[in-house]
Amino acid sequence: MTGMTDVLVVGAGPTGLTMALQAHACGANVRVVERRPEAWRPSRAMIVHSRALESLRPLGVTDRLLDRADPSPRAELHVGDRRIGALLADAAIRDTAFPHLTMLRQMDLEQVLTEALQERGVEVERGVELAHASSGALAAHASLRSDGRLEETTSRFIAGCDGRASTVRGAAGIAWKGGSYREEVVLADVELDGELRPRVLHVAAGRTGLVFLFSPGERATWRMLATTRPTHGEGWRSGPPEQEVPAFGVQEILDRSGLDITVRELKWSSQVQLQHRLAQHFRDGRLFLAGDAAHAHSPAAAQGMNTGILDAANLGWKLAFASDDAPHTDLLDSYERERRPVARHVLALTHLVFFAEASTNPVPAFLRGSILPLLAPAMPALLRQRALLALVIRLLSQRWVRYRHSSLSVEGDHPSGARGPRPGDRLPDHEVTCEGRKVRLHELTAHAGVHILLARDSQALDQKLLGRHVAQHRISSWPGCGLIAVRPDGYVGFRSGGASPGQLGSWLDLVGAR
Repeated sequence: MTGMTDVLVVGAGPTGLTMALQAHACGANVRVVERRPEAWRPSRAMIVHSRALESLRPLGVTDRLLDRADPSPRAELHVGDRRIGALLADAAIRDTAFPHLTMLRQMDLEQVLTEALQERGVEVERGVELAHASSGALAAHASLRSDGRLEETTSRFIAGCDGRASTVRGAAGIAWKGGSYREEVVLADVELDGELRPRVLHVAAGRTGLVFLFSPGERATWRMLATTRPTHGEGWRSGPPEQEVPAFGVQEILDRSGLDITVRELKWSSQVQLQHRLAQHFRDGRLFLAGDAAHAHSPAAAQGMNTGILDAANLGWKLAFASDDAPHTDLLDSYERERRPVARHVLALTHLVFFAEASTNPVPAFLRGSILPLLAPAMPALLRQRALLALVIRLLSQRWVRYRHSSLSVEGDHPSGARGPRPGDRLPDHEVTCEGRKVRLHELTAHAGVHILLARDSQALDQKLLGRHVAQHRISSWPGCGLIAVRPDGYVGFRSGGASPGQLGSWLDLVGAR
């Protein structure tokens, strides 16, 4: 087994790139293959939520991501003749370094993550397609096709991050349950004439759905994302997935939205069929699914890319820590048990939001077209409610996710006297005192690996017994003798109200951290 790749990542989108970075940062050697020969492709996602940024922070990429992003976006809602402005960064969220919606194109995120892998000596192998995969007792086997040649390779694990038509999922024989929406999404990069405030997210609500105009686009000033029912008859016709939409079709969508703007030039367009599906399992032996290969949903609430990043943050470290000859059954099984329920809840959320914003059912169409304009005068005051905005951002960023019933979430001795969040909870980003200075918890844990947070009177741990992927920090502002152990994905795994090095050691062995 010497020299075997620990993790073969199939797919170099946001999920696959995060997977590779997380696994590599936790000690695995990784290989990334991508069937697309070119890195560039039009972005389908334009928003990154705070939990995704928190998960990427230990990988050393968030500063570069924010350099390319707009962390203080403004939006303008068009309802009838009214224009209602809102500042999407003005949220009252204190326990995170990213208390806002962040506008960031998928293309920019992929480029930053790709460059981070290159700096670590990992090149994305483009134009390499997975032809087949299988799971054996000691290794996973893959057939890779490139330039007409077939390569047979083995790895300890294969991470299928290869999208909705996943070859890994097909090879594993995992059922893909769900269906397709009647509505579609139309994407376009366009130059527009009309009164639109620059560098503002414009949203137009009407009976036929929503139109979003993002600035900047990629090939033009504006990127349009519109939810629409396929048109037949005299207008442009719905066609195969990824088919271009003509300029008059884009204009028709804008006209139906009520926006008084004209398409001056169409640089690029595509119509995308939407699905709501969930893989029956996220794992088959040594084959794993993440991101769109495991769950597919509408773009409503900007959940797709973010959920994939969080899948990868959850799985990447587990594959790295389990990349030796030990079975690590609980560790590997925990991925599906933790993430599949989350995917199911996200599917329900996006299904509900998409029904409200895009369905041509008479009820939501009536609410958008008739009731919403009547409520428009009250909307400015409503949108200024920071607590309401914070509630929405918390919901969309998946801060509600926790793994309290996971086999990796363990309470030690004296749980009633233990401080801090419970095992399975996200570590909040509170300000604490460590080594005589004020610091936020997420700054302490902003390095890949497991972090042990010791209360003021806790006995220091022998670092030699902890392993190279475990760091310890003394929180002098926490009284008592307790400690908590934080997983590489930012969730508490172990908590004890008293000194219990033996129990901590058992948990570290459980997760393969030493």
